[in-house]
Amino acid sequence: MFLCSAARLRSAYCPMKKSWTLAMCRGMAKEITAATNYELYRLEKGPSQKATLTAEDAISALKIMHYIRRMENKAAEMYRLRLINGFCHLYAGQEAVAVGTKMALKDSDTVITAYRCHAFAVLFGATAREVLAELMGRKTGCAKGKGGSMHMYAPQFYGGDGIVGGQVPVGAGLAFAHKYNGGDSVSLAFYGDGAASQGQIFEAWNMSKLWNLPAIFICENNQYGMGTATHRHSANTKFYTRGDLIPGIKVDGMKVLDVREAMSFARDHALRNGPIILEVVTYRYYGHSMSDPGVGYRTREEVKTVQTEQDPIMLFTKLVVDGGLKTQKELDDMRAAIYKDVDKEAEQAKADPWPEMSEIGTEVYSKPLEKMRGKVPWEMH
Repeated sequence: MFLCSAARLRSAYCPMKKSWTLAMCRGMAKEITAATNYELYRLEKGPSQKATLTAEDAISALKIMHYIRRMENKAAEMYRLRLINGFCHLYAGQEAVAVGTKMALKDSDTVITAYRCHAFAVLFGATAREVLAELMGRKTGCAKGKGGSMHMYAPQFYGGDGIVGGQVPVGAGLAFAHKYNGGDSVSLAFYGDGAASQGQIFEAWNMSKLWNLPAIFICENNQYGMGTATHRHSANTKFYTRGDLIPGIKVDGMKVLDVREAMSFARDHALRNGPIILEVVTYRYYGHSMSDPGVGYRTREEVKTVQTEQDPIMLFTKLVVDGGLKTQKELDDMRAAIYKDVDKEAEQAKADPWPEMSEIGTEVYSKPLEKMRGKVPWEMH
């Protein structure tokens, strides 16, 4: 079931000119059906083996995927120019995971992830300008220049977490809150294959299953934990089977529709039966962070092969064109317009001001301690 409208994705996450957006959307009544495939654990029945895609949904997904890809590539460029300092973890190559997920969610659902969080910040309302400004520590950043690459937030998005695996218990807590407050909302907690053996993840699973919380735990398996391949750090590399009594699904994370259908199924399961684990197999194009060249533990040929044969944007574009939903020319023009918009936002972010020193302690505590203790922020320990 397609739970997040394409129109909402378009208007909220792609700051295009309205007239241009409407022109691209005229006459989109056609739809296609694509096959999907999954591996199951402790489930008799899994997600639908067929996914329906309308032209409107296809365009919405492609727009935001291009938007995220261009934003991340601009971030890499700005890092190399030393406009960005500190950590910088990029999401290029993994766009189908975040976009496919968002397509299946309701507005009241919550998401928390690790420090590779830029794409989710955008999907939940931030602009490329706000993300890039945050990376540069500017006042206009989505965390006002205080969070940087690892700590971005938006409504219903509880941010990136700098502690490996530390976000998963928080995700379980959000699921507990949803159950406590009633309603039909679920919590999604993302973590990487490198974090999959953290003890706190297994503890969160245990409590979630004990109370049958509406939780979806997603392992974004990009196949390397920093520079360590999965088979070198995990005795059981079938991450979707590691939840004991919690069922699991293995998903092709390079295909948007596979992710969308799996998330839709998982959402329904979590509301009816409690927690579920998804292993979404994907690939990152850049290193673990920008300080990692990403070629000491894998070859350039390996990266190039994925980019030319399995790229999520390429695969989805081919599906749309081959299905007759849009022509290649239309999609090329759309991509060019999106790239132009992101480039403009990047230039705006570069010109944005730095925060004032007086803001160093604001919005850090829910009750500002300087007011409670009569101290200025930099005098406190």
